[in-house]
Amino acid sequence: MEARAQFSSKLGFVMAAAGSAIGVGNIWGFPTQAASNGGGAFLLVYLLMIFLLGYPMLVAEITIGRHGQAGPFRALQQLSGNQAARIIGGLVGLAAVVTVSLIFTFYAIVSGWFVAYALEPLARIAGTAPAADWLTGFSTSRNLVFTLLFALLSLYVVSRGLEQGIEKWSRRLMPLLLAMLVLLTGYMLLQPGAGAGLRAYLVPDFSRVLHGEVLIGALGQSFFSLSLGAAVMMLYGSYLSRQASIPALAAQVTLLDTSVAFLAGLLILPAMYVAQHNGVEIFAADGSLLSSDTLVFSVLPALFNTMGAAQYPVALAFFVLMIVAALTSSISMLEAPVSLAMESTGLSRLKATWLMTALCTLISVVIVFNFGSLFGLVITLTTQYAQPLVSLCITLYAGWVWQRNRVLAELKAGCPGLEQGLFWKIWPWYVRLVCPVLVLVVIIQSVGG
Repeated sequence: MEARAQFSSKLGFVMAAAGSAIGVGNIWGFPTQAASNGGGAFLLVYLLMIFLLGYPMLVAEITIGRHGQAGPFRALQQLSGNQAARIIGGLVGLAAVVTVSLIFTFYAIVSGWFVAYALEPLARIAGTAPAADWLTGFSTSRNLVFTLLFALLSLYVVSRGLEQGIEKWSRRLMPLLLAMLVLLTGYMLLQPGAGAGLRAYLVPDFSRVLHGEVLIGALGQSFFSLSLGAAVMMLYGSYLSRQASIPALAAQVTLLDTSVAFLAGLLILPAMYVAQHNGVEIFAADGSLLSSDTLVFSVLPALFNTMGAAQYPVALAFFVLMIVAALTSSISMLEAPVSLAMESTGLSRLKATWLMTALCTLISVVIVFNFGSLFGLVITLTTQYAQPLVSLCITLYAGWVWQRNRVLAELKAGCPGLEQGLFWKIWPWYVRLVCPVLVLVVIIQSVGG
């Protein structure tokens, strides 16, 4: 088996971990959640929840990964000397890897759509209308071609290894993502109608702050936003140097992830109101958001079509932004099964990457050919059931199974004065008592919803 790789720098870890967290959920999911749940009220509650649940859980997952120097399957086994706890820990770790692998299978399909939509403006400019229509029309052939293309993109990065692949590309793609997000947001805010979207997003309706759906929506979004319960953060933690301060790095990842979600809201909500100003229908009669699930593929292209000469460059820039966000997440999703294959079988990284990409993509192809019955089902099983349940188990292991003095020793490795600080006075009991309750709320809401 190859020696365990490490991130070459703290910046590399932050960029890769934030890149994993910053995906389509931030740029598509967060703004639509905000638009559906009171705009500014949702934003306010989300910012609170990300630090009440997201940050403490992120510290727990990274710490377990670094302690184990392995993926979730082995890292969770090493938290206890008790044979039963070791077996259950291994099963939880395995469930995390299977969950994230299945998330990759539908993520590759959706990300393939972004690639197709990014090529559509170029096809229009080239005057090939049939090709442009095929790129944005829903068909099995289109879905198949671009799912395979996106899977190969992810395979290329992961096969290059940690430092030359994941870290190197995260350090390139993350600044590109931020720059494009800022430029697109600046452009959108200058459009007529953007002011109304800005007010809806930034001015909280305090009467909605304590509404159940706003609180639960923000709690769930904060949980999924940081890729919790999906093997990835534990795995990236295992590649982290022992000299690194986990609480500080987790805070940086959380801040970067939250900043991008906030920026995405500054882009998408004003864009919706610009679309409305330009005659595109975005709200139903009862004030609810129309087509929130397909916002990116319906409302925004309709908006771009009303922009005259700017429509092609703006559409291209937006969908390239979505591709970058998708790729920074997909490489971390693929790394989880690849790492497990390397640890379990001794395969080289190249062989493990090809094997796991082939398996995941085969499932994607099955979903493409049975789209109506499987696509929604896989999303529901992974994100509504498996991910929160795995996360609950991880929380229980971090809070109850792993001995506190061993947790402290692991955290002190990169932060010697930790024991005297406020963090250590709060975090251990908080992860033990509060986080499981909050994750349970997410589970009950997911199952009920």
